[in-house]
Amino acid sequence: MKSVNLILSLPDDMCTATSVGLDGLARHRSPGSGQVFQGRSILIDLKVEGDKPGFTFRDEGGWRDAKADTSTALAECKTKKTKTAVSNSAFNIIPMDAFKSVNLVKTGGHVLTLEPGGEVARFGNHAWRLNMSPDDLAAAAGLPKQTERATRCYLVFSPVELVVLSSLTPGEYAWYATHRAGKLFRQVLFTEIAPNPRHLMAEQTFDIAHEELTKNPKKKTKTLYHGSAYDKIPFTAWMGYDKPAEGGVYCADRDHMMVWRFPTKMPKTWARADG
Repeated sequence: MKSVNLILSLPDDMCTATSVGLDGLARHRSPGSGQVFQGRSILIDLKVEGDKPGFTFRDEGGWRDAKADTSTALAECKTKKTKTAVSNSAFNIIPMDAFKSVNLVKTGGHVLTLEPGGEVARFGNHAWRLNMSPDDLAAAAGLPKQTERATRCYLVFSPVELVVLSSLTPGEYAWYATHRAGKLFRQVLFTEIAPNPRHLMAEQTFDIAHEELTKNPKKKTKTLYHGSAYDKIPFTAWMGYDKPAEGGVYCADRDHMMVWRFPTKMPKTWARADG
């Protein structure tokens, strides 16, 4: 009997059952050489129990039956290579506890599996209020108070692609993104860009955003640009690429945050691959 995987793929935000394995799906979805094309992805291998998902989908009002559709797709993949289980908006209904592994995929289909995920913050307080300073927010989230505030840059993968300048630490940003009234994310997946990201975008855009953020001590985030962000920022610019303990891929909901870090030793084939 074929082994079947259930894969959440980002940024296209769909869930696919496959009998060709994670690496096989990465090659199958590749648009071609990274020297010519752009088409990175994040493939998240999900828990499976027999012909059913090994987790409970988050409720979304009953307009579709994600569990039944996924079970059907898993069963059909005993005789097929791939079958779409959830065609859109999958990230928001799949809890991070369902993640077996998080994998970065270059355009040509080369896969890097990150270290197993671990919880780095748990949020017990959900009381948002207007005009919170970064220190107020840290206290509400139950996180250590910062003696100094550095300007950070975050690359958000899902539920939207954007690049954000912020005065918040990763944990503070996760709490903010999942509690801020009017800008609420049910769940968010992001990474931190290495210090001084000015060269990665239009300098005028960065300078204006940086000035606005630093002049207003209560300003917590400033969006630099939207869309296609994953393909624009090189992996080498991610925090943790060279020092795995310092960064990685973060996922958070309103209750907790996890991180998947880069491997201590980067595979040469992946590091040298284009895209």
